[in-house]
This record gives sequence, C-alpha cells and structure tokens, in this order.
Amino acid sequence: MASSRCFWRCFWTWIEKRRICTETTAASLPSSRQPDMRLSSFLALFRPALPLILGLSLGCSLSLLMVSWRQGDTDESCRDELGNGRLFLGRGDAQRVSRDEAGDEDFHPRIVPYHKDPNKPHKKVLRTRYIHTELGIRERLLVGVLTSRATLNTLAVAVNRTVAHHFHRTFFFTGLRSPKVPHGMTVVAHGDDRPVWLMYETVRHLHQHYGSDYDWFLLAQDDTYMQADRLSELVGHLSAGQDLYMGRAEEFIGGEEKARYCHGGYGYLLSRSLLARLQPHLDTCRNDILSVRPDEWLGRCIIDYLGLSCLEVHQEMTYRYFELRKNADPEREDSTEFKNAFTVHPVSEPNLMYRLHKRFSQIELEWTYLQIEQLQMQINNLSDLTPEGRAGVTWPIGINPPFKPRTRFEVINWEYFTEEHIYSCIDSSPKCEMRGADRADVTAVLEIAVERLNERYQPQLRFRKRHLLNGYRRFDPTRGMEYMLDLALEAFTQKGHSQVIVKRVNLLRPLSAVEIIPMPYVTEATRVQVILPVTAQDQDYVSNFLDMYVMNTLDTHDNVLLTFLFIYDPFDAQRVSQTDVFAGIKAMIGEVEKRYGDVKIPWISVKTEVPSQVKLMDIISKKHPVDTLFFLASVWTEVNADFLNRCRMNAISNWQVFFPIHFQEYSPAVIYRDQQPSAASSSFASESLRDGHFDRHVFDEACFYNADYMSARTKMAADILDNEELLESMDVYDIFVRYSGLHVFRAVEPALIQKYVRRACNPRFSEDIYHRCVISNLEGLGSRSHLAMALFEQEQANST
Repeated sequence: MASSRCFWRCFWTWIEKRRICTETTAASLPSSRQPDMRLSSFLALFRPALPLILGLSLGCSLSLLMVSWRQGDTDESCRDELGNGRLFLGRGDAQRVSRDEAGDEDFHPRIVPYHKDPNKPHKKVLRTRYIHTELGIRERLLVGVLTSRATLNTLAVAVNRTVAHHFHRTFFFTGLRSPKVPHGMTVVAHGDDRPVWLMYETVRHLHQHYGSDYDWFLLAQDDTYMQADRLSELVGHLSAGQDLYMGRAEEFIGGEEKARYCHGGYGYLLSRSLLARLQPHLDTCRNDILSVRPDEWLGRCIIDYLGLSCLEVHQEMTYRYFELRKNADPEREDSTEFKNAFTVHPVSEPNLMYRLHKRFSQIELEWTYLQIEQLQMQINNLSDLTPEGRAGVTWPIGINPPFKPRTRFEVINWEYFTEEHIYSCIDSSPKCEMRGADRADVTAVLEIAVERLNERYQPQLRFRKRHLLNGYRRFDPTRGMEYMLDLALEAFTQKGHSQVIVKRVNLLRPLSAVEIIPMPYVTEATRVQVILPVTAQDQDYVSNFLDMYVMNTLDTHDNVLLTFLFIYDPFDAQRVSQTDVFAGIKAMIGEVEKRYGDVKIPWISVKTEVPSQVKLMDIISKKHPVDTLFFLASVWTEVNADFLNRCRMNAISNWQVFFPIHFQEYSPAVIYRDQQPSAASSSFASESLRDGHFDRHVFDEACFYNADYMSARTKMAADILDNEELLESMDVYDIFVRYSGLHVFRAVEPALIQKYVRRACNPRFSEDIYHRCVISNLEGLGSRSHLAMALFEQEQANST
C-alpha cells in the first residue's frame, strides 16, 4: 500500500508538470491548428504512462480517443519533461513507445499507384508450396528425444512405437549412429557421445532447421514416457509469442541461488522465441559453462544469458510429472499425480514403457467414457427446456437423429441377414453366404448386444445367446451403421431357473471423428502420358477421340503426350504390307502433326490374339521412364483438362493409383425412342448426367505411375511361372489390388463422360472380365423407368 501511495503521489506531480508543458506547446500553434485543449491535454498527459496504467489496473477497461497534429518548434524544456516522463517505463518500452509516437505523428496515408514498366522483363510470381507457409502458420510442437547408441534399438524404439506417431514430428538425437538404424525412425547422429555436446548440437540443429516451422520444442530422454495428447493440449493453451522454459524445476548443485533448471528426465518445453534468442549464445555457453549433466548445462545457459528460470506453472497451466519408483507396477498405480501426469520417469526397460502406455490408454478410455456419460446426462436434463421436451431427445443421446427422407427415392433400405447368409449381394443375387468383413461385423454386434443386456439386467437376470432369428442393418450417412436384431436368448435367474425368450434390440455403430490422412505432395504441373489401345473394331471412334484431344490439350498447350497402341490380330498382321487396317488413323495422326509442327504422336504396333490389358502395359512400360504418369484411356474417352488435373492429383507415386468410374450415357434409342433430345439437355452437362449412369463395371481408364506398375509386376512374376494364363485372366486393376500394396482409389468421375456404345465382349478373357462387360452393356441401355416405358409402348403397339 505504501508503495502504491508513493507511486500515485509521484504520478500526479508528473501530470502537473506535463500539463504545463502541453499548454505551452499548444499555445505556439496557429489558432486553426489548435485542438480542444481539454481533450488534447488529457490525452497528452496519459499517453506516455498508458502501458503502466494498464499494467496496474487489470480490472479496468479504458477506452481512449487519440488526436494527432503536426507540432512546430517546441521548447527544449518540454522535450526534457517528455523524456523524464518515460522514467515510469523500462528502457526497451520507452524506446518502443518513442518509435510508436513518432510513427503516429509523422504518418500521412498516400496512394502508391502501380505502374508496370514495359522495358523490364516480366517476372513470374513464385508462390509457396503450402498455403500455411505463405500465411505464416506454424505447427505447434516438435519433439526431440535424446538417446544413445546403446539404447537406440531398445528404449528409443519403445518411445517410437508408443507415442511418436501421436506427435506431428519426432526426432531421435544420438551421438554415434548404431550399425542398424530401426525402421520408421528419424535419427540424427551428431558424431560425439558426450552428453553436453549432444545437447548443444541438438539445440543448434532444432533452431537451424526447424526454428521457423514450430512454435514449441519438447526435449526429453529416451527413458521418459510421454503422454502425447496431454502435452499437445498443454502447448495449445500457451501463448507462443513469449520466452518460456517449462518443466520440472530442479535446484542447481549447492542450491544457493533461486534460479532453477528443468530436469531432462521429465522433459521440458522451449518456445520458439526463446530458442531464437538463445542461439547466439550457444557457442559461448559450450566454452564457458562446465557441467556433467546436459539439462543442467542448458538451464545454466538460459539463466545466465536470457535471465529465465525453469517454470512448472505458467498462465494457470501446470507441467505435471510423476517419478516412478523402482520395481513399480503401472497397473497398481492409482494416485491422482500418476493419472494426471504428462511425463513419467525413469523408465528402465522397453517392457515397462509398453505397460505404461497400456495403463495410460486405459485411463484415457475410462475418462472418455465418463465424459460421454456426463454429456449425455446434461443433454437429457436440458431437453426439458426445449420445445419438444424429453420426446425430442434422440437415441443414442448425443448422436445425430436418423436421416429423414423427403421423397421415396431417398429412403434408406434395410439389409436382411442371418448368422450364415445375407440377402443383399453385390452381384445382385438374392442370397449369398456371409463371409469376410460382413461375418466379423455381425459376430461383433451379436457379442456386444448380449454383453450390454447382461450389464443392464444383472444380477437379477443373466442372458446367453441361442441364435439370431432376424437381423437388419442399414448405413445412415448422418449417424452410422444401424442394427435391429431379433435374438433368441436363454435367460437365467438368480435361483437357477431358465427360460428361452425372444428380445429385439437396436444398436448403432456411430461414425467417429473425421480423420485427415496426410498425403504426399503432388502438383498439377506433372506431364501425363495418355495411352490409347485401338483394335480394328474401334476405328470408328478414334476420330472423335482425336478431335477432343486436340481441342482440350493441344489448343490449350496442356502438358500431355499421346501414344497410340495399334492391336493387330494375326490375320491383319500378315496383310499389313498390302492393306493396313489402321491406315486411316495414321493419316489422321499425320494431319494433326502437320497442323501442330512441334507435336509428335507416336504409335506402337502389337500382334496378339487376346489383347490382354496387362500384356499391352508390359510393352508400354518398357518404353517409358519409371517416373512417367500414365493415363490408360479408351477410344470412347473424351479427354478434358478437369479430369487430367484430377488424374495428376489422385495418382501419387509409391502411394496411390486412381481408377475413375466414368459416366456412361444411356442408349438414345431407348430413352428418346422416336423423339429427338432437346437442345437444352444436350447443352448442359448437368442435364446430360441425368440421361446415364456411372458404370462401375468398367475398369478401362486408369492413372498410375510406371514405377508402381513395374513394382507390382515384379511381385507377380512368381505366380506367372505356375500359371501362364494368369496374364489373360487379370487386368491392370487386379494387378494393383493383389500385388502392389498401394491405395487403390476408385471413385466416380463426372468429368469423364462417354457416349453410349455397345462394347464387343471377348469370350477369350477371364469369366469375370467377360461377365463385367456383358453387365455393363445391359445396364447401359437405360434406367428402369426408361426400359419399363419402352416395354409398355411395345406392348401397346402389339395389342393394337
């Protein structure tokens, strides 16, 4: 209180001197430039001391107006008073306020027009690869684990397997690299095993390579168990724009000073700004500070040159840790300190690390279930205040209500199943055996249903499943997979009596949180190599394909190349010197090359009786580099820029291949019959999409990299030795599904539209490929309503 009274006495004395100075200054101005002295004097008095006033009056809310003008020559005594007034501020704050005031008084907005100099060459604007780089958005946390050559393959591996994948980036720093580096770990070797040298090189490496990419850096030892989610939540609540050194505070040897360093065994946080300020002093600290412990050395360096001590509590956030006793059992640890800990130390062996991870996973799961119950209870209690009341609460509480269809076409169908069969099959069969993922799904649902019934009715009743009478399921895109089960149960009472009862239960497997899967970087500037196989029967459609290719790629200078693959049967190949069945197509290619002088469209001739897709790709693959992006097309494909860009984005080398599902128009003879299509329906793509369907039976179009195809074919070589006919029974899609191990992305592609055509199905292909071709032709005739109308009109015509 005495210091507060002393401050205000000095402050009002200073205000009086400041007022006299301001009035003298204003009096020297012309009358037209003099502001209202009451307001200007008030503002002039308070502006230098404003940071201090705000710092002392945290509970107040000040709203000040500012008036600025250009001052003339002022008396030197006033300048002295201004300088003396800033004695209330620190040195750095006084300099900053001085710069801010000067900037306010000298600021005059002016428009800077843009004039492009025609004499200077145009410079291409270079944009950053990622938008967060351009916006200055940084990741929150980078983790560095200090390990050694002896523990790299033991404790460091345990850290990597338990928590490393929960962090955005985790590095393992060691002095000397182990002869065998564990798979899936980013190891940085500094070349020296001395602990202090390892710490020095680690801090320097983090600042040099990642100082501008992350807000926070967590350093820990490999005998530390870290709770990744809690540490990420902690840094999410801390302000990144301040110097902070946070962890378990320890006294220095001797304990004479109040400053503390952070114990390395429990990990510690370093802010980005602290790392930037510390970097110029690292070399001096390495030479001047003698210490055996690397964490003590770093703490001494931060204290001596930055004046910061280790903190355990900052901004009401506490860095929680737990010291594990020798021979402790994680399963029996039940204290609050253990359950709330961010880090646990020391962990003596990898097995203990895994047991700790299991225990903390159980704690997090129990806490999550408790939170769900509390939220459901709150929702149920608050429902009384809603207009619908308790009746408006959906089941399960907290899950979106079921989807309400607006028309009969939006009704979601239920699938009927038993324990052995399912009655909605992919191949449109009325009944098929339940196996694979469907069987595992139904088995799990039945077990959960009986388990939940026992939890609800025990100890009065205990249930045992006899068999499933009826099962229904449907996928609701707004909430998840719904189940309705009619169970025959044997109920047992506490006295041992039993009876078979039938009970209907409803279950829901809700949709979990949407997870963003990180994908490798791709660009739309990649060159696409279009491969077009052509047989003698497909010649009539090549002209339209070539016209669309010229218009959408050559005229727009798209980065696309085209290669024709002419497929001769043995009879046509013998007569190629007299009569070439592809002479007309080759003439069209020559005209295109003549029109576009810098364009070359090569072709490759192949003789085969069975034009297997795999055999053709084997020939193409050998003639192109491994980094080539192929687009395997058909003569009915209409190439356009939108699809080519999606081909570039969805095909990722060594990661993913893309098999688009094109939109197939229906047969005009069926949908229009004797009528001609309207001009509106043919001019708008949205209208044309209504007269067709996405043909999921055709796998002719594909986007993939040559290296991925060659890798899959190499894995397939062993199976070909045992079965030579395997190449004719498979297509490229089957190759990638069975042998590649990559993501096979199969999705509808509205930009890939094909006119109706009845394909010639080759019976020499495998039964599966031939069957898909036949089904595609049948489903491509028209929709059910179109076919029904055609049959109705035909019956009417026959009856008359």
